[in-house]
Amino acid sequence: MSLYLAHGGAQMEISCSELQSLLGHALDKLGPRRRVLVIPPDITRLHSRAGELTRFAWEYYGERLAAVLPALGTHAPMSADQLTRMFGDVPQSLFHIHNWRTDIETIGEVPSSFICEQSEGKLNFSWPAQVNRLLLEGDFDLILSVGQVVPHEVIGMANYNKNVLVGSGGREGINRSHYLGAVYGMERIMGRADNPVRRVLNYASDRFLKHLPIVYVQTVVGRAPDGGLATRGVFIGDDVECFLRASELSLKVNFEMLDQPLRKAVVYLDPHEFHSTWLGNKAVYRTRMALADGADLIILAPAVKEFGEDRTIDALIRKYGYRGTPATLDAVAKNPDLAADLSAAAHLIHGSSEGRFTITWCPGHLTREEVEGAGFAYSDLPEMLRRYDPAKLAHGFNTVDGEEVFFVANPGLGLWAHRDRFIN
Repeated sequence: MSLYLAHGGAQMEISCSELQSLLGHALDKLGPRRRVLVIPPDITRLHSRAGELTRFAWEYYGERLAAVLPALGTHAPMSADQLTRMFGDVPQSLFHIHNWRTDIETIGEVPSSFICEQSEGKLNFSWPAQVNRLLLEGDFDLILSVGQVVPHEVIGMANYNKNVLVGSGGREGINRSHYLGAVYGMERIMGRADNPVRRVLNYASDRFLKHLPIVYVQTVVGRAPDGGLATRGVFIGDDVECFLRASELSLKVNFEMLDQPLRKAVVYLDPHEFHSTWLGNKAVYRTRMALADGADLIILAPAVKEFGEDRTIDALIRKYGYRGTPATLDAVAKNPDLAADLSAAAHLIHGSSEGRFTITWCPGHLTREEVEGAGFAYSDLPEMLRRYDPAKLAHGFNTVDGEEVFFVANPGLGLWAHRDRFIN
């Protein structure tokens, strides 16, 4: 087990050329490779620097880089324009589309006794460790799993083996891992590198992935003083240490503890990244621990046009709505269609305020009837953009018409909490 590179700091700014040099230095340590697969995130992690790192790996290995498999999980496949936007001139012929329902092989099983223990007795199913069959059948002597470590609603801190076992995983594995996190409690998981969902993936990784030549390339990206993005760290290794190092830095860079709970928060969803509430509910996940009881959360979402990126999940969200944990658990118990898609059920729990604060969606392409039918409040996007102009608001506290408003320009970059709600 090796840590090939650990370079970062809360105030460090790693340039594009330096990032390329650091990756090349780590790849030199690996020695010659004849056939390489890269597993980066998709366009929903555009700011992870994974696009540039994939391009740097292609430039380093040339024809020996045989395939790129974006870790779509349940997300929609990337378009040609999105591939170009994220990966530049990497040949699109190298890219494979992951289908979480059909393209997978089960390589092992985490026993139900372990799931029962991790869920504090609430769940008793086993967990299938599933990966895209390309990893098993592609004859690769190096698999580079590339991505950003940042607080995450399902697994505490994103990336490491999640990129492989969930991002390139299968339906049952994704469903059950998401549901475990939801049942255990999102607010007990977010911002923590060690938690029940991560322990399940680590169990599987330690027992079922050892035969695969996986090396993890983990970035930490934060907000620069000018409001832009700054790469604060890059960690490369073939075991959990690179992830733990990156997680430690991410908490310094991406986690904002507030002295007072927020009465009103406004979150903007970049139209290049967010097209569904499935993704856009990061606005809810990442701010919920900072919001006071009775607070208002306003989500400005100019490109949001659907609830789920998968047609089946979209239909389930429209049918059952974001009604809170008790209603969702009851719906799972009574309805086979929702019980068969536990990741959708988990998402419905994650996206609900549990009646504690108001969530107002201002989408560019969903109607009032659709939004209110799913359990949210609705407001007109043009009107709210005039009132809360993202171009005029600074990150953090602002005063708008005499009212204090906390503005978040990109919920994917951080986690916000009031100390009374962040349970250690």
